[in-house]
Amino acid sequence: MSDMLSPVPNAPTQPGPAPSLPPGVDGLVWAIACRPGHRPEKLDAEQIARALSGAPPDEPDAWVWLHYDIVHTATRALVQAIACLPEEARAALGNIDRGTRLEVEGDIVYGALPGFDDSMSEDDKNLSAWRFAVLPDLLITTRRQPVPALGLIYRYMQRGEPFASPAEVVDRTLLEFADTVRRNIALLDDHLDRAEDLLLTLDQHTDFGRISGLIGRVRRRSTELRRVISPVDRMFRSEDLELPEWAEDDLRDRSQRQIHAALDDLLALQDRARSLQDELASGQAEETNRRLYTVSIVTTLMLPATFVTGFFGMNTGGMFLAEGRAGTIEAGCICFLFMVITWLLLKLMKLL
Repeated sequence: MSDMLSPVPNAPTQPGPAPSLPPGVDGLVWAIACRPGHRPEKLDAEQIARALSGAPPDEPDAWVWLHYDIVHTATRALVQAIACLPEEARAALGNIDRGTRLEVEGDIVYGALPGFDDSMSEDDKNLSAWRFAVLPDLLITTRRQPVPALGLIYRYMQRGEPFASPAEVVDRTLLEFADTVRRNIALLDDHLDRAEDLLLTLDQHTDFGRISGLIGRVRRRSTELRRVISPVDRMFRSEDLELPEWAEDDLRDRSQRQIHAALDDLLALQDRARSLQDELASGQAEETNRRLYTVSIVTTLMLPATFVTGFFGMNTGGMFLAEGRAGTIEAGCICFLFMVITWLLLKLMKLL
């Protein structure tokens, strides 16, 4: 699933120092005007220019969403020259790192939030980031790789689902991210279930390498997810974050609860993985001790026979059983007798 749609044709050159780009190279993926209870309408070049200059929409309850692909350097320069945004917000929109941040400047909320790429399978999705700047009547988002959550929100709008404000789009995108994290956690939990089943049926044929691979995969993926979710949770829980009143309910309340719940599930998964890792180490130590025990018993049983063979191997005169044709058989019987005596002694001492 991808958020890549047909670029909006003939997007205007932005005011200020932005370079002039040919149509189709401006990186604009979609530009729509939204009103609660109505399907979104695509904007033409003049309407896009008005939105970027800070002019309010024609309808009193309408708002605008502009979504950019900033793969090309020229597109980043175009985004960083948007006139209606402060310098810090423009820099954040054009940034290409994967760090997360959330800043407020007056009525503008901007920053970068995590997302997943459009990999085909659920358990190998790579983490990426998308950036945004949101005002009461304008939402500008940028990304380098397609972010399925943004495309999903766009399709919700096309089907007529109402979005009352730009902040609700950011909130729903975060909720989609949290849902994807929980689906990842469910898949990782299935891996731990298989590893636990193998550990509970521990025997001499248990494949410790397979168990270790399952647990290692879970720990690696959960650590990757935690490194992304923890900063987002800290941002929303920070007492220094003072969101505008129009964005408080959506961005702080619902998003914070969902992200924090996903983080709790992830921490519980990591605790379970560590517990199974300790149990695996215990099982491996037990298997190693069992093998060493077997080797020690065999070595102890062979010790008298080793002594007998060493004794009869001496090149000295008058060796016992040196004369006669049955000396080898008799020496073998003596070795076996000493092994039986050793075995009985081990049993008597309860070492077997």
